[in-house]
Amino acid sequence: MQKIVLCCLAGGSLLSANTAVQAQTQAVVTAATPAKAVPVAKVPAADTTPSVSVTAERPTGRIDRQVYDVKSDVSSTNGTAADALNNVPSVAVDPDGTVSLRGSSNVQILIDGKPSAMLQGDSRGATLNAMAADDIESVEVINNPGAQFGNEAGGGPILNLVMRRNRKPGGFATVNANAGIAGRYNTSTSGTYNEGPWGFQGGINFRHDGRNSTGETSRERLDRQTGAFAPSSQSSVSNGLNDSLGVNGAVNYNLGASDTLAASVSYNGRSNDARSADRYINGDSLGNTIGDYVRSTLRNGDSRNYSWGARYDHKGELPGETLKIDLRVSSSDNENTSDYANVYALATGNAQDSRARQHSDTGNRIIDFSGDYERPLAGGTAKLGYKVADNKSSFDTLYTDIHPSSLGETVNAMRSNRFELDERTIALYGSYQMRLSERWGALAGLRAEYTDLDVRQITGGIEAGNSYVNYIPSLFATYKVNDESNLRFSYAHRIRRPNAGDLNPYVVYRDEFNVSSGNPQLRPTQTDSFEVGYETKLFGLESSLRGYHRRDKDAIVDYRYFISDNVLLTTRENGAGSHASGLEFSLSGKLTPSLTLNTSGNLARNQQTSQDDLGNRSTRTVNSLSGRARLNYQLNPANQLQLALQMQGKTLSGQGYRSPNNTLNMSWRHMLTPQLNLVMNVTDVFSTNKMETVINSASLRETSTRRFDGRMIYVGLSYRLGGASSAAKEGEREPRFGPPGGRGPGGPGGPGSGGPGGEAG
Repeated sequence: MQKIVLCCLAGGSLLSANTAVQAQTQAVVTAATPAKAVPVAKVPAADTTPSVSVTAERPTGRIDRQVYDVKSDVSSTNGTAADALNNVPSVAVDPDGTVSLRGSSNVQILIDGKPSAMLQGDSRGATLNAMAADDIESVEVINNPGAQFGNEAGGGPILNLVMRRNRKPGGFATVNANAGIAGRYNTSTSGTYNEGPWGFQGGINFRHDGRNSTGETSRERLDRQTGAFAPSSQSSVSNGLNDSLGVNGAVNYNLGASDTLAASVSYNGRSNDARSADRYINGDSLGNTIGDYVRSTLRNGDSRNYSWGARYDHKGELPGETLKIDLRVSSSDNENTSDYANVYALATGNAQDSRARQHSDTGNRIIDFSGDYERPLAGGTAKLGYKVADNKSSFDTLYTDIHPSSLGETVNAMRSNRFELDERTIALYGSYQMRLSERWGALAGLRAEYTDLDVRQITGGIEAGNSYVNYIPSLFATYKVNDESNLRFSYAHRIRRPNAGDLNPYVVYRDEFNVSSGNPQLRPTQTDSFEVGYETKLFGLESSLRGYHRRDKDAIVDYRYFISDNVLLTTRENGAGSHASGLEFSLSGKLTPSLTLNTSGNLARNQQTSQDDLGNRSTRTVNSLSGRARLNYQLNPANQLQLALQMQGKTLSGQGYRSPNNTLNMSWRHMLTPQLNLVMNVTDVFSTNKMETVINSASLRETSTRRFDGRMIYVGLSYRLGGASSAAKEGEREPRFGPPGGRGPGGPGGPGSGGPGGEAG
């Protein structure tokens, strides 16, 4: 193979017309675990915000993040992680599992502060739709990641899923079983047991679920010879429920009052089976139908995700002095085989009925070894950390043409490809947090990252390598206005490097009308993000108002153009730049002793500059309002009703935009006994959920709409071993079994025992 060493600019940009190179730096972050529904641990000196409780009704503000407790969601016993995220302010998760925050899909998702292979690339959506919401303790939203956070999966804002932990002596267990319409069901069980220096925690869940869908696409392409537009259309139906199985376990051992060892392991597997039928109709610029055929697809396959980790925590002699060493290994393998059959009612050219098969196997493995040291220094708190990581990604696609009569198979070299990437990262960071005065506190940090990568475009016989260093600064400040009000300021510079899929120039076959490829000439996006927030109590309710501005240079956007009469290629390009500004607000608390309100909104203005295939450059601006509103009503001690309205405003998407979308969900919990609850969830009550994208450029006019199974109903039981109900009031003891004596792993130095502030490497 030919060895090509690519040059990069000082900021890590790559320029090559023939080689796909990923320059995506892995993030390292271990955000502090919020407490259970009890007052949060003591706030570090620089954060002048008074201590607050992590309750079901309100978020917790920290100097660099917001923490949202999701345990209060009535639907958590039979919902998914995607459902839980959809209740977090300014977060939207569509039925495919695509996550956006403040209208941007460049979002990092971490588990307990660490990257996981199953939440990267094509695995993310399916994983979020399979992970049980009941396993999640809280969600940390970090819009401006500080210097302790790397550029994992794009370098954008972070959503950290903090998983449930129980540190109390003794133990408890929960069993959930739910049935839904059309054969859907799910079940889960989890528990913990703590005695003496030992602590054990684990769970298992199984889900048979999915979303059937229908789609319609109406497209008009410019005929450059006649100057007229030629129409085409595509209609599709897709069906298939899939099985997913998740298992996790953890053990903690306190070596003494100052040292704790912990180990964890998890597995998640799911099937990828589906059946679909697509009808394609082609027309010419004179209005004649020149093609009409149906493609049937039978897909099967499996996805397997593994992870294991080990951790050592040490509590030093100084107050607040800690050392944390963490090793995480995770891998994801996603395998699919799709069998196609084309039947023509009206053929274009010499097209004949045909069969084909496409086998794809994508894999990702992450080894992440990090350490964090924190101690008081000169009246403040200093934190130092390191990270050593290795990320290996692979894409292997084999496309085979099958003769319809003889069934002979021939490899289609134009649609087959194998691509591998190995990226190694070493990072060091330092931060210092201190109280400047009785009212002012500040946190400043700097991160240095060294990245070395090797790319192998095996099909093309090309290898490439590159290495570079980047520096990432951040600054946060708080001002205590009074005992109930705080001002917060933040700035962060981030780098979003294109990932392997963005850079691989191989053209991936999607369907008869659509293909996609990466762009090896992509440059990294440089982002500067500013935010100012005000938190106070308004009419007895917790309220906040945040203004933000994000400026992107060389923003990576979708770019579409025709490579034949009616085959549209979707790739990526660097736009001239983009801007996003807005006001985000939230209001939560008890309106009456029985009625609780959680509401939030985001009034945003987004601007994006792009270019079409005719060379026309245009700037588009969208103003939109998105919001969440959740009402919990305690009818009586045994019955609780919840209504959740989700409204997603208009957002920019490449050369087009995404239309607004609204859904209403309803949940009801009935306490049969203090340990046993009956739960009913109705999702998308009015069957309004859809995904619609619109493109209107000089050469392409397209409207694409996908609708999913509308109203879904689930009914189930939730049983907790112990004497307290799942609707226990704040401050009540967790239900538990076994001996109450002994100190569990939540003792001094135990994982998650620290207060606000996240560790990273």
